[in-house]
Amino acid sequence: MRQALEGSQAVAQAVALCRPQVIAAYPITPQTHIVENISKLVADGKLQCEFVSVESEFSAASLVLGAAMAGSRAYTASASQGILLMAEVLFNIAGMRVPLVMTCANRAISSPLSIWNDQQDSMSVRDAGWIQLYCADNQEAVDTTIQAYRIAERCELPVMVCMDGFTLTHTLETINIPAQTEVDQYLPKYQFKRTLDPQNPISLGTLVSPDYYTEARHSHHQALLNAQAEILLADQDWAEITGRKCGGLLEVEGTEEADVAILTIGSVLGTLREALEELPPNQPVKLIKLRTFRPFPAETLKAACKGLKDIIVLERAFSPGSGGIVGLEVLGALSELENPPKVHNFAAGLGGRDIPLDILPRLLKVLEDPTASRQFKLFDVELERLPVEDR
Repeated sequence: MRQALEGSQAVAQAVALCRPQVIAAYPITPQTHIVENISKLVADGKLQCEFVSVESEFSAASLVLGAAMAGSRAYTASASQGILLMAEVLFNIAGMRVPLVMTCANRAISSPLSIWNDQQDSMSVRDAGWIQLYCADNQEAVDTTIQAYRIAERCELPVMVCMDGFTLTHTLETINIPAQTEVDQYLPKYQFKRTLDPQNPISLGTLVSPDYYTEARHSHHQALLNAQAEILLADQDWAEITGRKCGGLLEVEGTEEADVAILTIGSVLGTLREALEELPPNQPVKLIKLRTFRPFPAETLKAACKGLKDIIVLERAFSPGSGGIVGLEVLGALSELENPPKVHNFAAGLGGRDIPLDILPRLLKVLEDPTASRQFKLFDVELERLPVEDR
């Protein structure tokens, strides 16, 4: 059913369609509207589940960890400092291979304090061992949330669905909300083969000596790599039921014969799509939407970039003292190609700064400079307008 909904409302409905049994969350902007809407569904009797208001994000993550291990489908959501507060538990959830789904409403991390969007929060826990899926629009956020439960439960890995704060969470869109029958057809009842049972006691997450720790971490790494097949299958099966796909691991659009591509992650894809329409026909460009950041789809990316001369990586976070987070991974993957494209890396929109349509021609202008390097650059429209002494 098509409805005009705020992104947070739509995600709340998507979570409810998955029939979670336990939900725990703590309010933090811009995630709050998601759990507010879920709590209303529970209060109105439209969702039968245990909704627990906890005292912190650490508690929220701990509670859903216990619930999932005890045999309940569970959910939580957070953003920014909340993600950092639950970081210890996020590593525990992943390390014990517990199938959980959470929404990260991407927001900048202080200091300085910012409540607006970039992706520093989810990127800061990129090595926790969660699958990370990034959404370009609110329809994708709905569909990815539902797919996330199937991926998590089949792979026994937690899934973080990342949607840009305010840009998506607080934006009204016309969204196709699936029918309950469609979700029930797609998503089986929750099962966790290592469910804790007092009649058959087992231990999870216990002490591991140096003799076995390396094997445990490598096993987790391999499980994430293997999850790529399930991410693709989950997207294909959802398309068979609803007619909608989210792009699997990554998605390429634009002129097929183009030898220049822009790779991005999250909602900035919409801006680039509009900007692409204004380019002259003699300036062909491909857009690459990176949907799956963990596991990083290196082989799929290499196949998509064969024949390219240049690729511009545009991202909404970076690693101070190093450079672009996504860009460095792209550079590493493509370096294995026989004739790799030159990688140009830029960060934009940090702290929620607007990304204008003219960003695309300005990025492409970089390619005209024969000395242009692969080095990460902070591309920020407003900063470029400030005198050096005021930066």
